[in-house]
Amino acid sequence: MTLPCLDEVMSNLRHPQVRDLAWVVLSPPLLIDAPSPQRHPLSASRWSNDPAALSDWLLLLDRQPAVLQAWLAQHSIRRLGLYYERLWQFALAQAPDVELLVANLPIRQGGQTLGELDLILRDAEGVHHLELAVKFYLGLQTGDSRRHDHWLGPGSHDRLDIKLQRLCEHQLRLSSSQQAQALLTELTCRQIKSALWLGGYLFQPWQDGCEPPVGANPMHLGGSWLRLRDWLHSAVTDSDAHWQPLPRQTWLAPAQLEDSQLWQAEDVQQWIVDANRSQARLLARMEPDADGHWVERERLFVVSDSWPG
Repeated sequence: MTLPCLDEVMSNLRHPQVRDLAWVVLSPPLLIDAPSPQRHPLSASRWSNDPAALSDWLLLLDRQPAVLQAWLAQHSIRRLGLYYERLWQFALAQAPDVELLVANLPIRQGGQTLGELDLILRDAEGVHHLELAVKFYLGLQTGDSRRHDHWLGPGSHDRLDIKLQRLCEHQLRLSSSQQAQALLTELTCRQIKSALWLGGYLFQPWQDGCEPPVGANPMHLGGSWLRLRDWLHSAVTDSDAHWQPLPRQTWLAPAQLEDSQLWQAEDVQQWIVDANRSQARLLARMEPDADGHWVERERLFVVSDSWPG
């Protein structure tokens, strides 16, 4: 499949939610070699072989974003993962020759919910069950960073190996369970193929870096991380760089800001210190572009001195 270049499309988009949508559709997966099949949700759409048509759709949506805004306003979206799923659902509902049969289908046994199937869709290649996830993992400074258990979420509760195990051994297998089959036969009589799609960013230790995890996509998106003590006493804060806080709901697409939206350096410093030395903070280094906008050039997590403890 051939998709438009993410950076080229982003340079022409201004609306924040449309930019997030473009990022969801065009950003590369974290892994190129996953323990279960991986499938881009639009891989059989005409858009996958006509990048100009997909770009034109995004540009039109950027000028007229009301339909996307209305779609997102239908439900309260507090979790970033749910926002990611809703954007995928919108794209698939709009894509040519793709039929979104059902999303977030709960599978129950008696009064107990066993889980949900993220997407069931039909396209030219058949009927597919897809599990979606967007993750932000930080590689440890010590040990073998090629191991999946050496990549942790910013809160240190999530790990790449745990997420992959749950995706492959629970979520993907759920569609073949007796309880799921009873529901899916009402949607289709065709065989259903299961696959995952894992997007996000990988962050390496600041300055020293580390090797990516086994199976990592060479084109994966990423950044760096450092501890609070290093942020407070390092060249990062001594430089003339403009660092901008990124609230969690803005972690998807690269930031793009107007002059009036830029934080002052002292406010950024206070925002980090106010994290009570326990919460991870994500920042973007911003630079002006030729059109007068400030655009993200680098991402940096600041974690507590005791992370990942």
